[in-house]
Amino acid sequence: MVGLGRKLLLVRHCQASDQQLDATLTEVGAKQAETLAGFLSDMGVDKIVSSTCPRAQQSIEPFATSMGLTIHIDHRLDERTLSASPIDDWREVVRDSFDDLDLRAPGGESAREVLTLGWACLIDLMDNGWVLPLAVTHGNLMALVLASLDSGFGYSGWEKLSNPDAFILRDAPDGRLESVRIWGE
Repeated sequence: MVGLGRKLLLVRHCQASDQQLDATLTEVGAKQAETLAGFLSDMGVDKIVSSTCPRAQQSIEPFATSMGLTIHIDHRLDERTLSASPIDDWREVVRDSFDDLDLRAPGGESAREVLTLGWACLIDLMDNGWVLPLAVTHGNLMALVLASLDSGFGYSGWEKLSNPDAFILRDAPDGRLESVRIWGE
């Protein structure tokens, strides 16, 4: 089923209390999740896969409930572990990892590692017969995926992502995958 016609919705979670793996949505984030549910309601989503992190699942839960869809969990969409312990210069690590995919802070994951896992999940979704699968993830993985499709996206694109955010990934006429932002100001 590889080829023209594949598409996928890639969604970033709504506003969360912090960046810890167990962080949940804020009150604003819960309202954003309701808005997101309305925004997605007419798109024809037939499969939902989410990161294991509560904020990702909570972001799509109102939509899944309204559509009668199950939220499937896949660790390959999880937040990137930048380091085993807090680091003051975490933004520098994120910025530099767009240019050096193998950059790794102590105890952390490289951009290449999370990108490889993330793409494996997204390709599985696009190649398994779903009309419009939806994947809920986090800003760093989303930005790395988008930068792998468009080298101009990079760190500045990551900084411009919103909570939530949404892109369609789809086959382009030239055989490449392209991304189109569908959420925004």
